[in-house]
Formats: sequence, structure tokens, C-alpha cells
Amino acid sequence: MSKVLIVYWSGTGNTEKMAELITEGAREAGAETDCKRVGSVAVSDLAQYDVVAFGSPSMGAEVIEEAEMEPFFVEALPTLKERKTAIFGSYGWGDGEWLKTWSERLKQGGAVIMDEGLAVQESPDEAASSACRAWGAKLASF
Repeated sequence: MSKVLIVYWSGTGNTEKMAELITEGAREAGAETDCKRVGSVAVSDLAQYDVVAFGSPSMGAEVIEEAEMEPFFVEALPTLKERKTAIFGSYGWGDGEWLKTWSERLKQGGAVIMDEGLAVQESPDEAASSACRAWGAKLASF
């Protein structure tokens, strides 16, 4: 089974809750899983994992969080070539454009991306919580 890292940034707690639920789903599916805030991870840590999932809410004009996640992602991107990756996050408005843009950046960097990403509006309700756990299980077998 895969060794999975879920690295995220969260301002209101919505993306953090998603990260926790995704972690539960991956662990239940048998993956060895670590879930960490982006500020506690070094890019060099990513090499220890088979799969890396990045989580960020949509910010401003539908971009990932700019003070911590964006600089980390820019530094990490060259190390993700041919690596299994996934993205997720929460949003309050818009149509998920930030995930589409983020996905394209990963693809252009040569990463192997699991899917187009998982988006949840606001805080995960019961249905979204189930979707997060299922997505975590999918990560475990990716």
C-alpha cells in the first residue's frame, strides 16, 4: 500500500477538515498516511512519500493561498515530475477555477495527477465528508 502525504493550508478550518477526512479515508483503505500543515513540511520531505496531496482553499481571484502554499508549491513543483499527486480544497464562491489552474500547473510540471481535484463549498457537510473519505481511499490505491 502507498505512503501518502496530505499537506494543506487552511484559514477558516474548512480545508483542514477536508484534510482530516481524506486522511481517515486513506488510512481506512490501508495507506500509511501523514497529514501536515504546509508550514511544518519541507520540500525535501516529499521524497519519502509515494503520493502527495496538496490542499488549499480558493483565495482572492481563485488562486491557492499565496503566503505559504504558493511559495511551497513553486519550490516543490520541480521535484514532482513523474510523481503521483492530487489536489483538493474548499471554496466560498466561484466555480472551482483555482483547482483547474492548479491541476494544469501540475500537469505542465510533469506530475502524474490522480484526477481534476476535490472541491467542497464551505465546510464539509455529511455528503461532502463521505466524498472526502472516498477520495482518501482513492489516494491510497493511486
